[in-house]
Amino acid sequence: MKELMFLRHAKSSWENQVEDRNRGLTEKGIRRIKAMAKASKTIFDPFEIVFSSPANRALHTACILMYETQRPFDQLHVREELYTFDLSNVIQFVKSLPESYSKVICVGHNPAFTSVVSVLTQSDLYHLPTAAWVKIQFKQDHWGEIHDGSLSLGMPNEILKST
Repeated sequence: MKELMFLRHAKSSWENQVEDRNRGLTEKGIRRIKAMAKASKTIFDPFEIVFSSPANRALHTACILMYETQRPFDQLHVREELYTFDLSNVIQFVKSLPESYSKVICVGHNPAFTSVVSVLTQSDLYHLPTAAWVKIQFKQDHWGEIHDGSLSLGMPNEILKST
């Protein structure tokens, strides 16, 4: 059985005139991912590895996740392939994951993450908000064969409203 979690980066800022990949997080985004990581710590615990987009907002989100959940930073790996907004790129990345991992977290971007979740779970997820996560459990034992996963969504309203 394989498990996959998609964590969308926290709220980013459009204030500075920087390239898209260099946009940072807002203060609200930082507070929200800290709260989400703390509230969902037991959900994140069993995952073996975290892959992040190299975009500043995604990598900063991943680093906050690692820190707040007290995960060793050697479990965090940056992958250029996750700096994408295209669902086919994310599906290709996931289906080529090493079989040695059973539980993987990916930190990245919409609309790709929302679209991938809809395809891999046959759900009608409309929009994955910033700093929210989706966990998908698959019956399949090989990443290249995953499909029809069961979905859990992590965006507790009390957390999102309080930040």
